[in-house]
Amino acid sequence: MSQRNTGVTVQVVNAHACPVREVLDRVSGKWSVQILVAAAHGPIRFTELERSIEGISRRMLTLTLRNLERDGLVTRTVHPTVPPRVDYELTPVARELHETLQRLTDWAERNRVYIAEARASYDAEREPEPA
Repeated sequence: MSQRNTGVTVQVVNAHACPVREVLDRVSGKWSVQILVAAAHGPIRFTELERSIEGISRRMLTLTLRNLERDGLVTRTVHPTVPPRVDYELTPVARELHETLQRLTDWAERNRVYIAEARASYDAEREPEPA
């Protein structure tokens, strides 16, 4: 059925779109970022992702991949082999996001010493006096 036949307006569709906060929460999650980085160089198998992301459980990897696929950031391809081979690949939208994450990572690398020094200075100023 076309949009004009349903009585659904563009404004109604936009009002029900994902809130920005929800999108940011999803794409900035600890595991999401690591999956997006790991898959940035082309298709990658589930087991390769599992080995390359330290500390992630199989269940958490499955759930995060499913959410990224639902959000249109990852495609899942099942190859008809025995055993089945499953590849994950970033969509164009996720590749754009990866570029942004790369710039953020570059910024963090350039400023990590400054931030460490700022933290040490802040902590030193607020240390309780020895009794």
